[in-house]
Amino acid sequence: MPAVDVAALALNVAVPAELQWTDTRRGEEFVLQSITVRLLPDGSLAAKAYGRPVAGGRGGYVSFAVPDRPELRALIEAAADRAAVRWAGHTGLG
Repeated sequence: MPAVDVAALALNVAVPAELQWTDTRRGEEFVLQSITVRLLPDGSLAAKAYGRPVAGGRGGYVSFAVPDRPELRALIEAAADRAAVRWAGHTGLG
């Protein structure tokens, strides 16, 4: 088997209602409800938040920075730990 170069692993984690926050982009307010976490080749994590417009509708698929809050950091780290367990236990393709 040739060497496999995995650039990054990604996971999505739902943000519990009590941890959700709002942010504005292009004059539209969004409530951030999910975080995409990437495990980078050096072992560090990168995260971006996504959500829905507060006013309703679909809105654009726009990423937001995740605020540096201890409870969000803990959520991201717990999600990465859980994902590591699930990846380690994979059973192959269907």
